[in-house]
Amino acid sequence: MKGSKKKFSAPHVFVILFTLIIFASILTYVIPAGHFERIELNGRMVIDPESFSYVEPSPVNLFESLNSITVGIGEVSEIIAFLLIMGGSFNVIQSTDAIKIGIGQIAVAGAKSGKDKFLIPILMASFAAGGVVFGMAEETLPFIAIMVMLAMSMGFDSITGAAIALVGACTGVSCSSMSPFTCGVAQSIAELPLLSGWQFRMCALVFMFAISCSYVYRYAMKVRKNPQLSVMYEIDRQRTDTLDLNKLEKLTGKHKAVLVIFFGMMILLVFGVMKLGLGITQMSSLFLASSILTAIVFRMKLNEYAKVFAEGLESLAVGATVVGLSRAVLVILTDGNVIDTILFSSANVLSQIPATISSLGIYIFQCLLNFLIPSGSGQAAVSIPILAPLGDLINVTRQTTVVAFQLGDAISNILTPTSGYFMAALSLSKIPRGKWVKWILPLIGLQYLGGAIVVIIAQLIHLGPF
Repeated sequence: MKGSKKKFSAPHVFVILFTLIIFASILTYVIPAGHFERIELNGRMVIDPESFSYVEPSPVNLFESLNSITVGIGEVSEIIAFLLIMGGSFNVIQSTDAIKIGIGQIAVAGAKSGKDKFLIPILMASFAAGGVVFGMAEETLPFIAIMVMLAMSMGFDSITGAAIALVGACTGVSCSSMSPFTCGVAQSIAELPLLSGWQFRMCALVFMFAISCSYVYRYAMKVRKNPQLSVMYEIDRQRTDTLDLNKLEKLTGKHKAVLVIFFGMMILLVFGVMKLGLGITQMSSLFLASSILTAIVFRMKLNEYAKVFAEGLESLAVGATVVGLSRAVLVILTDGNVIDTILFSSANVLSQIPATISSLGIYIFQCLLNFLIPSGSGQAAVSIPILAPLGDLINVTRQTTVVAFQLGDAISNILTPTSGYFMAALSLSKIPRGKWVKWILPLIGLQYLGGAIVVIIAQLIHLGPF
């Protein structure tokens, strides 16, 4: 039709990631190759900030950039295996309808009491606590489908459900005072006492949580009042994993047994991560064991179990592949020896400007670096050895530098396509990335602004001990 406008179609996540892979490859031809020596500090290999030198160029050509995809998948193979096993196992548990009915009972009870809207801040606070205590990230994945189902049963939408887990956890990580993977690593490298500055971080957490929770809550209430205002309205109408509270089944003894198995596994998972140091491999085993126990309770035949497990595995195949593709970007920049040059050049720029502005510069640098290195501990290992001593020279306290790192590391974790667990979460919740980006960009802007305010205050009060 003449004069009609073509509807914008957001690029597929594979298109975005392949574009980033090509762009990273081009950067290895443009940016001079450089290298920092690594030294061992407190059991970790970190950068020696005085050791930078330019080295022979090692550009990554097209064929090598394609090789990086396989290398990237290999480097994150444990996470990919976890996603696939979790997808298959959760599908077995979900096929019994035990979780669906249990969630329905919660929603009905909340609706009758008129207190169901309070579930949003309560649940977000719970995920934020997980972010504070153990840097909750991949650990949100088992809860994504449950939160989506719960949110939709209460008249919200799928984005609200996913946001409860993702936004809540990321807010907690951004202001954590005890997460061993972010604050703990960064403070250790910066030679700060562990848990120091926790009072300031708790105040920052309240501030950042208020921003995040208000945004999610206002959106959820708006959608409940008028479902057509949902970013996911058309897509959610076509979902098959919804819950009709008017046709809710009763919980049978088998259903209750499955719920005991599932939530018992969740408790073991959280306790194991926090107290026993369980990793991705052990988490995978817990999910697999829970699915086997569920199959026994429901007397599933072996072929039936295998078929349902395979269907769940297939549903996460794309999300698992995305994790490997996102890693390939870092592989290329590392093999091309340009990551260290980016760090060195940024540090030189920051050293030329006033302290208050420099603290913001450190924060902005960390925000940008997170798009290349989404791993919190990995980012701390490459940036803090440079930025901490740089802060000494320009009168920015090391504690402020760590605060800037934490905020810069966490905020964009639920936006950047190089964040593997985030892309997997979108796959689990069946939310197109374009829809999520459209919804969350205003919140990310508010969080970045809030983070800048926190960093400026930290610098103005000379947050210490040093």
